[in-house]
Amino acid sequence: MNRDDSSREKKSSGRQGGNFKKKSYARGNAPIKKNVTPSKPSDPNSIRLNKYVANSGVCSRRDADIYIAAGNVTVNGKPIIEMGYKVKLTDEVKFDGQLLNPVKKEYVLLNKPKDFVTTIRDEKGRRHVSGLISSASKSKLLPVDKLEKEHTGLLLFTNDGSMTKTLKSPINGMRKIYHLVLDLELRSADLKKIQEGVIVDEKVVRVQDISFIADAPKREVGIEIFSSRSKIVERLFETLGYKVQKSDRVVYGGLTKKDLPRGHWRYLTAQEVINLKMIK
Repeated sequence: MNRDDSSREKKSSGRQGGNFKKKSYARGNAPIKKNVTPSKPSDPNSIRLNKYVANSGVCSRRDADIYIAAGNVTVNGKPIIEMGYKVKLTDEVKFDGQLLNPVKKEYVLLNKPKDFVTTIRDEKGRRHVSGLISSASKSKLLPVDKLEKEHTGLLLFTNDGSMTKTLKSPINGMRKIYHLVLDLELRSADLKKIQEGVIVDEKVVRVQDISFIADAPKREVGIEIFSSRSKIVERLFETLGYKVQKSDRVVYGGLTKKDLPRGHWRYLTAQEVINLKMIK
């Protein structure tokens, strides 16, 4: 092989150099565009049956498929075993004869700051807690109970009416712990009275525990109570001649303020929801 042959082999082809040519799309060499048929928008008024069942809180979507295949689910009175079947929101869907609600249950925990009212709307134009969780859900979430405007602490929101009814029931008595600041130092004799039970509105109020806050003035106390009576903590101390100046709810049921700064919210975990639903 002579030098000319060698140089021809090494000679680059194409303007960019190298031993390859870039694809040219000139003169009819352009790639053929495929005609893509746009997908039809989903009907906002229909939903897959397994999702409908799961949203109602009966079970997961995977388990819903099993129950559907077994014939446990009926739509407008007829058993449906078809996978992927879609129902309208106006359809009557039942699981083992029980009517289902397709709205997904949601649970949000807020660490309420001071000067927010516990209402959905306020005619006086005051700031309300609903505005603090407005980005949490598209559903209308309501507070399970109330905290006074000047008070702070844990507040639970949900669209689960059944759970709200259970948690608000005086029979159940949700466990709550408050950090209180009184206008006067709490006398030891009054602390003992609270431990033994104080009568408020002709009913004895019993607390699970009460103690002074460590390394703080005796105006500050921690109190654990299970009563669901309205403003019962404030009324308890008023009966003994004290006024609650500050109240911070630090525990609600099994929920705590851990890693939840004031004014922030978070979703409940699946286990936390199960724990609350176990309250009967």
